[in-house]
Amino acid sequence: MSAVTDAVRVTAPGNPITQSIRDSLVVAKRNLIRMARIPEMLIFGLIQPVMFVVLFTYVFGGSIQVGSSSSTQAYREFLMAGIFAQTVTFATAGAGAGIADDMHKGLIDRFRSLPMARGAVLTGRTLADLVQTALTLLVLAIVALLVGWRTHENVGKVLAGFGLLLLLGYAFSWIGALIGLSVRTPEAATSGGLIWLFPLTFISNAFVDANQMPTFLRHIAEWNPFSATVQACRELFGNLPPGFQTSDAWPMQHPVLASLIWSVAILVFFRTLAVRKYRSATA
Repeated sequence: MSAVTDAVRVTAPGNPITQSIRDSLVVAKRNLIRMARIPEMLIFGLIQPVMFVVLFTYVFGGSIQVGSSSSTQAYREFLMAGIFAQTVTFATAGAGAGIADDMHKGLIDRFRSLPMARGAVLTGRTLADLVQTALTLLVLAIVALLVGWRTHENVGKVLAGFGLLLLLGYAFSWIGALIGLSVRTPEAATSGGLIWLFPLTFISNAFVDANQMPTFLRHIAEWNPFSATVQACRELFGNLPPGFQTSDAWPMQHPVLASLIWSVAILVFFRTLAVRKYRSATA
């Protein structure tokens, strides 16, 4: 911590934007060093998505029809975009718990006493979480390849799909930041960060074809920001199953654009709220 403190203390006054970026990177480095010293955080973060991949692939694969196919391979390719998206959004709980823990231990008060940009603490934390999410996605993609998942588009489109996933994860990490600043303990932040994610991810097109849902649930799923990213990734990965009927809803017809709009809107809105909450909490 002393190294981080010294690094922040010697930041010379200058352009506010430059100083904010510099301070954010210093805080991000501090959090990455902390994560590297606690590898269990990354390991435990991988267990759940890997379990979902294995369970849905081998337990439900072949039992769920997507498009005109009920084969295990078709469902496996249909499923993986949903698992990837669920993984990046579930990182929200970790982001909230980390910030709540820093608040609980008084670390945020120590940062407040330093000549640094106010929003840098939150930005640095969310950037570190983004790096962790990227590593988790990399390992998860390797596991998916081992169980038979394949892409059918060029490298550029595949990378664009993962870029949309990381953007969604980064946007949702700001929701976690707001939750972490609004509760008193890390345990409450973890619970508050997960309880709303389950309906968000399951009332979507992540695991089943939304066209098979009751009408009112189908409309919710089609306009779910989570569903837009999942659909966009399926198109970019070439994982839409044979005979799949795309909904007439605008987000499903233009999933890449809808995913970008949703993610940027969530990012801007919740970053504004989180930074405002941080300033009031440390005033």
